[in-house]
Amino acid sequence: MRLELTRRGDYAIRAVLALARHTPEVVGAARLADETGIPRRFVAGVMTEVVRSGIAVARLGRSGGYRLGRPPASISVLDVVEAVEGDVGRRSCVLRNAPCGLDGTCHVHGVFMAAQDALIERLRSATIADLLGAGAPDAVAARP
Repeated sequence: MRLELTRRGDYAIRAVLALARHTPEVVGAARLADETGIPRRFVAGVMTEVVRSGIAVARLGRSGGYRLGRPPASISVLDVVEAVEGDVGRRSCVLRNAPCGLDGTCHVHGVFMAAQDALIERLRSATIADLLGAGAPDAVAARP
């Protein structure tokens, strides 16, 4: 079983962590890319979703860039992941990769749904401020 963020989720968390470190400063896209290791060509796409969700605010123009739209303590890891990936809850059966319930639930349905619920709750309870305070330089390792 694999449990990992998509690349978009990884980039979004790295970007939001960087903005949190610079609060309340506006950070340009190039600087954001350089500091996080996110390829420059992906910064605008990821940040569009982060801005749309209200986590960040974009400022246009020569001195434009991004800043957090809310305090880091009010932004959960789940908020960031769902901003770029949508609802993270699994809707299909882990055994059949089809909706559960067509012919009853599978034998592992309850276990996997409870595990998913626990994971979602943990992501909801962990904030960007928590990640910054954990001492990890980026909390999510930078990948090229």
